[in-house]
Amino acid sequence: MPGIVPLVLPLSILLASIMTFGDLSENYEFAAMKSSGVSLQRAMRSLTFFILLLSIAAFAFANNIIPYSQYRFINFKNNIAQVKPAMAIAEGQFNDVGSFNIKVDKKSGEKGNSLTGVTIHKKSINNSGNTTVIKAKRGELVSNEESNILQLVLFDGYQYEDVPVKVHENREKVPFTKSSFEKYKISIDLSKLNDVDVEKEKISNTSTMLNINELNYTLDSLNTTISKDLISFAENIHTRTGTGYFNSFEKDTIPEKTPKDLLVFYTNSDKSRILEIAKSNVSSTSFTIVGTKDDLNFKQKNINTHWLALYDKFVIAYACILMFFIGAPLGAIIRKGGLGLPIVFAVLIFITFHFINTFGKKVAQENELTPFLGAWLSSIVLTPLAIIFTYRATRDMNLTISFDWLTKPFARIFSRGNLRPAFDFDSRFVNFDTARIIEDEQFRELEKLSNEELNEIVYNSKKLNNDDRKRNKALLILDRRGITQQTLFEEGKLFNQNYETLDDAAESYRFNSKVAFFLFFITIIMGLIAKNNPSKVWTLIACLIILIVFYISVYKSSQRLAEASNSLGRNIGINRFVQTVLAFPFYPIFHFYNKKQLKKAVSESKF
Repeated sequence: MPGIVPLVLPLSILLASIMTFGDLSENYEFAAMKSSGVSLQRAMRSLTFFILLLSIAAFAFANNIIPYSQYRFINFKNNIAQVKPAMAIAEGQFNDVGSFNIKVDKKSGEKGNSLTGVTIHKKSINNSGNTTVIKAKRGELVSNEESNILQLVLFDGYQYEDVPVKVHENREKVPFTKSSFEKYKISIDLSKLNDVDVEKEKISNTSTMLNINELNYTLDSLNTTISKDLISFAENIHTRTGTGYFNSFEKDTIPEKTPKDLLVFYTNSDKSRILEIAKSNVSSTSFTIVGTKDDLNFKQKNINTHWLALYDKFVIAYACILMFFIGAPLGAIIRKGGLGLPIVFAVLIFITFHFINTFGKKVAQENELTPFLGAWLSSIVLTPLAIIFTYRATRDMNLTISFDWLTKPFARIFSRGNLRPAFDFDSRFVNFDTARIIEDEQFRELEKLSNEELNEIVYNSKKLNNDDRKRNKALLILDRRGITQQTLFEEGKLFNQNYETLDDAAESYRFNSKVAFFLFFITIIMGLIAKNNPSKVWTLIACLIILIVFYISVYKSSQRLAEASNSLGRNIGINRFVQTVLAFPFYPIFHFYNKKQLKKAVSESKF
């Protein structure tokens, strides 16, 4: 039960903080606090202090109670298996009980004493293998607490036994013996197994059983051991390759010019013998290197496991603080208490935390990440979320999150100038006091035009590719003639709303499509790098991040294309669903096709 606390405690804090602050916000308690001069930070102050104390208690619990409980639990479970061998027989696998390996298909009965499908391998005395096999349709375990003998009664079966031979070649000439039985009793001596003190604890090397001081001591011993193994292995290989022998030669004894092929000094028989010896040495050395590598990898994984156990004690404490600063601001933002929406948010956030935490530990245990980064990966990922939620909650901002920050860095790369802002009605009105309109030669030419011609310049400014200066001059001339901007707006002549909406959607599509087109090839390149370097976790993470940004850009481009289609009242280019689903590997085709269709649609529009 104490081992469940690291999972339950952060989730409990997250859910409780979302429900509490959501309920306060839903009932306008925060509005009353703020009207009285009490800020959200001040409302969270006492709870923050409580959470800090709780995190310290969680650290002490993880450092003392959990290791002790794991220590007692594993040892006690081991002792139970020895005292009650019936409990040690698991279904569907071989179980080592005394001098027998017993496998059963199914256990039944109140105490699991009735067995079905029994297979027994009897251990030989001289370790020559399992020469005796017993198979029975059913069996029964009969034991007495006062006796050291466990009786296994078998029904309706066969016993097979190989007759040992001195010469292996004669084995096929000697048949095995086979005997059948209706009832067969086997007595298993459990005196050694039952001579167990339930308070005696033997297992003490599991990382989950150790506190910080014990982990530091164990890690120091493990690092020292692996360092000695590396030095010993290097010296052993150095000796076996003979480099030490060659280094012992004095310089005067080494000829200045040595032939490229040293075997020319030997006869053919000597050459053959030397090459066989060399081949044998290389094979032996290669086998030793492979075996030692696996052994060192196992020891390194053991070290990583101990490091993860050490960092976990601090991660549990930090997770309590992190979940509070995610849950409390989130509850204030969503303004929902009770057991509805808060549970959904709490479960989603905690599943994300737990998944990243498990992934980080597994990767770190395989020595693909440092144990520190593997243990703290989930906290590193979710800490920015806590900062964002706290920032937005303290400034009364909603939960709307935009992905424009992912695509804006590419704006300067793909846009010829500044990106035009989204369509805005107010942007089409001009303040003559701040517009700084110069009455130059162009202005005097515009004064010669009629009101209808000036209105055409104003109305279709973007369609005619007129700059804002020319449009502003036309508006000023019309204003002086008594035709104000408000009058033009009421008559629907201030701007071509349909065309400008279409043009803005088309411009936004071109930008996002260019970003997606660029990221398509970057994703392929990163995928090839990750394929050639599968052991490098950073390549997989980078590839995944770029792929996510690629699909966001694809989604935004298809969204803008849909807006342009709605403006025209007909579909343009590839279907939005098809474009998103088949973005890989067909996006370059979609990009050029949609671009061509959009250009044609805009030029043929009758707006």
